[in-house]
Formats: sequence, C-alpha cells, structure tokens
Amino acid sequence: MQSGERIHSMDNLRALAMLAGVVFHAALAYSPLMHPIWPAADAGRSVVVDALAWFLHMFRMPLFFVVAGYFAALLVARRGMAGLFRNRCARVLLPLLLFLPLVVASMEWLTAHAAATVAHPSPALAWIRSYIDAHGALPSMPGWAHLWFLFYLLLFTVLVWVASALELRRIGAWIASLPPLALALATPVLLAPALAGTGVPWPAPEFFVPSLWALAFFGAYFALGYQAFQRGDLLDRLRPLSPLLLGGAIAAYAALFWLTDGFANARTASSSQHLLHALLEACAGFWMILWCLLAGRRWLDRRSAAMRWLADASYWTYLVHLPLLFAIQYRLLDLPLHWMAKFALSTAVTLALSFASYQLLVRHTPIGRLLNGKRAIPQSPRDVAKAA
Repeated sequence: MQSGERIHSMDNLRALAMLAGVVFHAALAYSPLMHPIWPAADAGRSVVVDALAWFLHMFRMPLFFVVAGYFAALLVARRGMAGLFRNRCARVLLPLLLFLPLVVASMEWLTAHAAATVAHPSPALAWIRSYIDAHGALPSMPGWAHLWFLFYLLLFTVLVWVASALELRRIGAWIASLPPLALALATPVLLAPALAGTGVPWPAPEFFVPSLWALAFFGAYFALGYQAFQRGDLLDRLRPLSPLLLGGAIAAYAALFWLTDGFANARTASSSQHLLHALLEACAGFWMILWCLLAGRRWLDRRSAAMRWLADASYWTYLVHLPLLFAIQYRLLDLPLHWMAKFALSTAVTLALSFASYQLLVRHTPIGRLLNGKRAIPQSPRDVAKAA
C-alpha cells in the first residue's frame, strides 16, 4: 500500500454505516418498542419496523468502530502516535465542540415548538408538554445526543496510546491469530458480558460519563479494526466462512427477536435469560460485522466517484440529520398518512436536505476541510499521461 492511497472498501463501509444511522433513527418514530419514549413517535407503527431496524442496530455502530480502529492503525503507521492525536483533535474533537451546542439547541427548540403546536403528540411529547406547563421549561437532559460516538472515539484514541505503552496489543494479536472458526465462535462469548451489563437491545451511551459496558463493547470492535489493519491476512482467513457468518447472524437475531417477543419482554427476563439474550446479540452483531467487512472487500473495494462523494458527505449528514429528521417528523404527526409513507418521506427529505446542504454549504468551504481534510485536486488527463 502506498502512502496516501485510499482504502476504498473501508471508506465506503464507513459511509454506509453512517448513512444507515439516518434510516435507523427515522424508523424509531414507527417502532412499537420506542413508542412510549421517542418524542417523534407516530401513532402508526408496526412490528416489521422493530424486526428490521433493530437488526440494523446490532451491527451499524459497531461496524463504524471497526472501521475507525482500522484507520487509527493506518494513521499510526503513516504518521506515528502524535499524528493520530493531531488528526483526532482536528477531525473529532473540534467538530464535537462546534456542533454539539448547535445540535442540542436546535433539537430543544424543535421539541419545545412541537410540544406547543402538535395536535396529536406522542406519549413522550405529551409528557414534555405537561412538564413545560408545570415548570416553564424543557426537562434537563444533558448528554452527547447522537454525537456520543465522537466522544468514544476520543477515548479510544487515548486507549491506543495506553495499549501501545503497556504492550497490550499482544492480547489482540493473539486473539486475531486464532483459527477462523474459533475466532468467530469465541469473540461473541467475550463480548456477551459487556452487553449483559445493559439493556436489550443495547442503548446509545449518550450520557456525559462514559459507560463501562460501552467502553468494553465498542472498544473491542475498535481493537478488531486495529488488528485487521496490522494483520492483513485476518479477513482473508475468514473469507471461507462468509455464508455461515451471514446465515448465523440472521439466525441468532431471529432467535433473539422470538425469545424476547420482539424485545417486549426483554426487561422482565431472568438473569440467565438476559445473559442468553446478550450472547445472541453479540453473535448477531459480530457475525454480521465480519460478513460486512468481507462483503466490503468483495464489492466496495474500487474507485467510484459517487461513493467517494457519499463518503465525504456522510460525516456532515450524520452530524445534522437528527434535527432535520425531528423537524420533519414532528410536522408529520398530524398528517393522516400511512406510517410507511411517513417513513419513506422523512428519510428521503432528510437525506436530500443533508446532501444538498453538504454540496452547497460545506464541500468547498472551511467546514468541509474541517470534517474531511483537504481534498485531493483531481488530475487532468494531461497530468495522468505525464505520470504514465
């Protein structure tokens, strides 16, 4: 691999994982599981949404952390530990400090406005309305909102330095050197205790104080990505298991969904049942992530102008999508449309507004350089001919 060469499969997987977040968050408004607590929850809902959206939830963000770990190892190899810290301060810390206040303020204003104006509020929005009537202000809900992943990326950057100083990489290297089938079977067993420390399905760790289960769970996936870069043969050795990984992930999730009655009785499960649910979660997520990595190498590891544009736009899209989504879905609450039409409309309009604002306001501005770095200037045909 030459210095500066892009890893197309990982770039594209990262973009798809972030864009899948838009679909997942849009689906929550029509999820029976989230109906009591999601402010934009619609009266129309279906168990089909829960079956599909929570399957996406099992591997979407963990896959993002695998890719983040892979690129962290790449940065260390190219620029050293100091280069990794400089990059994370510029691409993660600064955007978090700039966008978190804007995201939180806009979502609070949208929710307060919806609480005052929506004729058919969700249960959560109706509760917020009564709270505002009693206290004159929104309830205080401090946290990282949907930008929590940036906070954890910063923590994992520090842990990379700690692991390097303490020579802990040998543990990850030993696990990565296991035979493929042993690796696929043993890793979910190691992940299950972390998931057993929280609810099923696992919640977003949005609070300012880091959660131990999230550090262990997402940290393991970050370490997996780190090892995938350092051991270039890791995915090659797993490739023969690809069909089994996909089938096993779907089977494990189907068993989890059936045993918990669509997650409806997950909170009342006994300790042994909860541990079994956590193990099934770990199996479904880990095996699906391995399959995504293998599929990415097979189908996404090529230069594509459209995918490159999506990869660049995905960071901005993820930062701004939730306020846009809430603004749209709050207005849809009073419209007599089928939930599928509202789901499709809110997802499509959110993506369209995010992409348009990226192209018009971000891509060629300092904000674009802040999020994605300096873009390479496309070579002219004459330059290519000279290089040849």
